[in-house]
Amino acid sequence: MDWGLKNRISQIIKPHNNRALMLAVDHGYFLGPTEKLENPKKVIAPLLKYCDSLMVTRGVQRTCVPATTDTPMVLRVSGGSSIIGEDLSQEEITVSIQDAIRLNASALAMSIFVGSKYEHQTIVNLGKLVSKAEKYGIPVLAVTAVGKELGKDSRYLSLACRIAAEQGAHIVKTYYCENFEKVVQSCPVPIIVAGGKKIPERDALQLTYNSIKSGAVGVDMGRNIWQSEHPIAMIKAVRSIVHGNANVDQAYNLYKKIVNEDPKKKNKSNKPQNKPNQNKSNKPQNKPNQTKK
Repeated sequence: MDWGLKNRISQIIKPHNNRALMLAVDHGYFLGPTEKLENPKKVIAPLLKYCDSLMVTRGVQRTCVPATTDTPMVLRVSGGSSIIGEDLSQEEITVSIQDAIRLNASALAMSIFVGSKYEHQTIVNLGKLVSKAEKYGIPVLAVTAVGKELGKDSRYLSLACRIAAEQGAHIVKTYYCENFEKVVQSCPVPIIVAGGKKIPERDALQLTYNSIKSGAVGVDMGRNIWQSEHPIAMIKAVRSIVHGNANVDQAYNLYKKIVNEDPKKKNKSNKPQNKPNQNKSNKPQNKPNQTKK
């Protein structure tokens, strides 16, 4: 493996503990203005310093991410279908290697849809992307996308992850499932677990803990962070598991502590409340000889 490739991977998966916390904000490439990600710039700004890398599209990177950041960019380079289209698996490579280099991408990300109608197309595209990216020392992250008709069991995810690795992907992003150790053991490259749809904060922390314990190097969370009512508290809690080896109780207690210390919350609680049953004796009384005009 060339020095440049090793260096870029080390920016995403931290070598001191072989862990990774990726923040996903690329949902708009097929979902459009996702709930609570309507304004990507506003969402990204307070969270950027707490993640190891940012998974993003080139449009959002150029318009919503400050060029002064030293956070590595994992650039989404596939697309072509929308949530209202006929088949989400009909994706192509939409970003050139040259543009990825101009954006100083630390890695390229694309989806493969194993078992779908366009399986062949996405797997072949992955192989081609790896061949092009390795010429420039850029690692490729393969996302094992799962359609509605496909399950998320260890047998299927092991198949999808192994195929991605066989095509040359340097990192694989997939879903957590029961017997996840089998998925990790059958995949010769590092695995990062997707956060998936929004779930309660403690459940998302449990997902993070289980993923790490089962052998994943980290998580790539989006909705379970920025759709939380307290995104900064949530990303710090996730980070405490990924990089601090905290357990679920410790991470959740940290989340609650940060929320309770939030000055915005304190200001709300300190506001004077209108009491419906105020003492009527404090109101001015009509004088006995007053006449109504």
